[in-house]
Amino acid sequence: MSEAAHVHHPNYVKVWGILIVLLVLSVLGPEIGIKWVTLIAAFGIAVVKAYLVAKNFMHLNVEKRYVVYLFLTALAFMALFFFGVAPDVMQGSGTNWEKPGWDAPAPVAEPGHGEHGTAESGH
Repeated sequence: MSEAAHVHHPNYVKVWGILIVLLVLSVLGPEIGIKWVTLIAAFGIAVVKAYLVAKNFMHLNVEKRYVVYLFLTALAFMALFFFGVAPDVMQGSGTNWEKPGWDAPAPVAEPGHGEHGTAESGH
């Protein structure tokens, strides 16, 4: 068997263990209470976990070069789409913009105006 035909397989249990540790860190991260540290840690850990999965489980490191280029192109288009629509969909107000009902805060009931037993209902 030639050297080129031999593919080194990673230790999947070790990679899984690293992913579990990173998962625990990303869950415990918000407990710090500092928003920017939490965001940087969460996204940093997400990038590392995505890299480990792509490299070890999707085997992108041993695929032909064009497969990596296709993967990066799809990732670039996804980022382009997100950053293209984010300024519009993340706003709370604007011209011809109505905040969706599922995103609006729940209405607060005024005291004495319940559905049952109010003076207006005659009960």
